Amino acid sequence: MPSASPAAVRAQIAKGTPATIYLIVGDDDVEMSRLASDFSSLVDEGLLAFNVERLYASDRNVSPASIVEAARLLPMMADRRVVVVLRAERLLKPKRRGAADEDAAADEGAAGGADVLEAYIREPEPRTVLVFVASDIDRTRRLSKALLKTATIVECWGLKDGRDDRVDLRQAARHAEQLVRQAVSDAGQQIDPAAARLIAERAGADIATLRGDVERLLLYAAGRPRITLADVGEIVSAETSQDDWAVTSAIQRRDAPEALRQLGLALEAGGVPYMILGQLAWYVRERMAGSEPRSVPQAVEALFRTDLDLKSSGGDPRVLLERLVVELCGPSRAKPSARQRM
Repeated sequence: MPSASPAAVRAQIAKGTPATIYLIVGDDDVEMSRLASDFSSLVDEGLLAFNVERLYASDRNVSPASIVEAARLLPMMADRRVVVVLRAERLLKPKRRGAADEDAAADEGAAGGADVLEAYIREPEPRTVLVFVASDIDRTRRLSKALLKTATIVECWGLKDGRDDRVDLRQAARHAEQLVRQAVSDAGQQIDPAAARLIAERAGADIATLRGDVERLLLYAAGRPRITLADVGEIVSAETSQDDWAVTSAIQRRDAPEALRQLGLALEAGGVPYMILGQLAWYVRERMAGSEPRSVPQAVEALFRTDLDLKSSGGDPRVLLERLVVELCGPSRAKPSARQRM
């Protein structure tokens, strides 16, 4: 089972010497998404439309056979073709039969016909780079075993030591501080050591919390050369930390009334409209892109419109954000009333 760090894989990409199959697995959605996108640089920009294909295993029309079909296509006017399979846990760790929700049937269907994909993994197309991106895999399944034996494994577990829940909190805190300092440096700013420690301590071992807090902090402190402990306190104070993601959680549950209620609470508690907009943008980019890719273009358009309206004083900030929340929930995503459920 060959393995490589994200940095090593990026070096392979830069040298033009990638492996034929990769498995990117972990809980750090941001790093996994970035690494998966980096494979596109193997193809000239003008030929991306012909030679880079992104498939979502959560889509009903994506199956092992369709993945193999995409991977077997020869590159067009290029040396390589890149096929990225996102949400690959639907193939590699499907729900067991008997689950009550609708997704169970879709998961089992996606896993069906795995023999053809196993055969491809044993004899891959040499001019195609096939990349699987998964939150986790079932290592007892035949398909997973074949992939683990052949693919280059890239683990992105964020602040954890590995795929299990055991965490060295001191090591996680040190790693979190490094990520905070790096993100701030990449933004052209500096951060006080105590401020970096506070934001790292709040995240614990949750990489999603850390990245979300850092993004909101950079949005809040945009244009300032140095970020202070007071700045971090404004963003991730203990008093407001419990409900930081209540709005996005309600949107993800398709509960528009609750999302609007939580938005109101956030604003009444002193939430900055631009910070809330940044949080919603993060949700669209990192969460909705994986779970509902077809909704992303419309959601991005709504985000841009709201951003422009806020900057140009195109309306009351609360009303603008409420409109955005409703659009992100969507008319078909709103929670049904009691009468509709009868």
